[in-house]
Amino acid sequence: MPKGKLDIIDRVLEACYKHNPDALFVMSLMHQYEERGSLSKKQLQGLLAKASKVPDIPINLLATLEATINRMHTREKAPATVGKPLFEKDFPLGEKMEAILAKYPQHKRVIFLFDKYNRKEHLTPIEKDEVIKFHKLLIK
Repeated sequence: MPKGKLDIIDRVLEACYKHNPDALFVMSLMHQYEERGSLSKKQLQGLLAKASKVPDIPINLLATLEATINRMHTREKAPATVGKPLFEKDFPLGEKMEAILAKYPQHKRVIFLFDKYNRKEHLTPIEKDEVIKFHKLLIK
């Protein structure tokens, strides 16, 4: 800590400890503050709640502690979003493959692509174009 700067958090912790030496929360905060040299925003909010109940603590210490808390960054978690499914069946494409296989059940490439489609694997744009081309040639 720079020379000549007051340690408000330490003074508030000492005042809370003098008011109630058996308070485990204050003792825990004192230990953490000595070990790490800082407290989290949530811990400081808890300390402010405890310190505001102490009758003989100076108001200026509470105000400074509150100002310190307000200056700290608040981490906000983004709400969970529902992602879209990795695979969505292209039903018109599946119907085209079924129509081809109904007429030509031994068509190896369409059998392969239809199996891939049923396993919910992604068909590349080239494979989709193949199915459309086969459908145009064989069915229409």
